Amino acid sequence: MSFTPKIRLFSCHYTSQQSCADHGRELQKLDFPENVELTRVPCTGKLQVTTLLQAFEEGADGVYVVGCPVDTCHNEKGSSRAAKRVATVRKALRELDVEEDRMRMYHLPRGLHPEFVDAAREMDKLVRELGPSPF
Repeated sequence: MSFTPKIRLFSCHYTSQQSCADHGRELQKLDFPENVELTRVPCTGKLQVTTLLQAFEEGADGVYVVGCPVDTCHNEKGSSRAAKRVATVRKALRELDVEEDRMRMYHLPRGLHPEFVDAAREMDKLVRELGPSPF
């Protein structure tokens, strides 16, 4: 059975700014997985646990957050706030007997870096191995 996961990405505006230039065409050139839906947010620290869980409710098989490196966060503590909320969602998934790796956090530098595309590919590969979401 061929399975193409639906993956939801919430990314810091500053981290993804150059990656999304030219309406995402730059990402397409770098083979960014087409099944990853990118939502840019002003700061990942503003993401709420309910927003992350809602992505699963809306059919995502995997969800991840890309924020600034903790020590160079544009909004000082936003990235560390996001990491705590991601940890909360991972704990909730464990308690529901669902693979916690369906939810991840990446701290990446600003600009168009290969790591931004690598994180998407890593999530795509991981979620394909996990299979469809049980939700």
